Amino acid sequence: MTRPAIAVTGLGMITPAGHDTAATWEGVCAGRSLARTVPELRGSTVDFACTVDGIDLDDAVGGRSAFRMGRYVKLALLAAREAVADAGLSPATWDGTRVAVVVGTSSGGAVGLADQAVRLDRRGPEATSPHAVLLTIPNMPAAEIAIEMRATGPSMAPCTACSSGVTALSVARDLLAAGQCDIAVAGATEAIVVPVVMTGFGRSGAAARADGDPALLSRPFAADRAGLVMGEGAAIMVLEREADARSRGARPRALIAGAGATTDAHHPTSPHPSGAIAEAAVRAALRDAGWQAADVEHVNAHGTSTPLNDATEAALISRVYPHGPPVTAPKGVLGHCMGAAGAIEAGLTVLTLQHGVVPPIANLDAPAPEFDINCVTKLPLTHPVERAISHSFGFGGHNAVLALRRA
Repeated sequence: MTRPAIAVTGLGMITPAGHDTAATWEGVCAGRSLARTVPELRGSTVDFACTVDGIDLDDAVGGRSAFRMGRYVKLALLAAREAVADAGLSPATWDGTRVAVVVGTSSGGAVGLADQAVRLDRRGPEATSPHAVLLTIPNMPAAEIAIEMRATGPSMAPCTACSSGVTALSVARDLLAAGQCDIAVAGATEAIVVPVVMTGFGRSGAAARADGDPALLSRPFAADRAGLVMGEGAAIMVLEREADARSRGARPRALIAGAGATTDAHHPTSPHPSGAIAEAAVRAALRDAGWQAADVEHVNAHGTSTPLNDATEAALISRVYPHGPPVTAPKGVLGHCMGAAGAIEAGLTVLTLQHGVVPPIANLDAPAPEFDINCVTKLPLTHPVERAISHSFGFGGHNAVLALRRA
């Protein structure tokens, strides 16, 4: 059975680069890291991150419901509002029974859980919130979006660590292809910049160590890369079958052509050293799209700025795409937004397809000498792109890949 083409008709983002899609795109194209010292992290093993600043989330969400939402939920809801408006749709007029919501997260309400645990320990049960559960469970972004948008179709909250966003978009695509819905609001969110989480990443050895200016620490594919820098944010897309979108006069931003997923089954945090299982996910996405590897004109890399992950991915890229398509890695600018990273990076890939511009990798003059990959550095590259791939790899060995093409 031939799959229907799935169109991205709406895109919403809120990231360290800005409070909407346009500002995020401008910030990523500027190619400068947004990492800074975070006062609230004083005393933590890691006291720097890329954060969403300059916005009162409670005020932006509005109404009385914000008090029951964790930060990760508010970010998702704001991104979803932008995406739905961008698609030219309105919950007031659509058939909610035919609208699905699929929003992933890696750590969900870890911030809320930590806060409630401190309150319980210091001041007892009466100091905890009656909404403590709502502040912690990972399905709340999907639930709150569904509530506000009167979406009574399927609702899901995938968790595949740092690939959760791509997993969510892939699941939403499958729901549309199977006829389970006509519209899908899908993506991912994350907000875990708090002392206990940051200390955990520091203790694990995954995080970059403080060494001067935090804005210089995230440097994907550099010879002296030294670990990830945490980020936060959300990206949501509105997906529809292309024929349905065009019949209502919508102009798709891009099309999802294929998806692939595998599991390393190797180690909780380290990728399989051969990269073969992640490569299988890439090749599955290519098969699903009906492409040859040589058709790919741009790669949006996972690019965590960690020694092992970047080495494994760089080897994979040079094997799969020997023709050397331009490679970017947004984590240099935005930090690693964890569960939201895949959705944000897929959204940036959509924008590359639309604008014919590949953003540069922050803090990179040239890739490590042993990496045979074509990294975009210093300035954006004007490069018309018809077909692109976005990689996402997560703790637990989760590999998820999207193939996207210009509409």
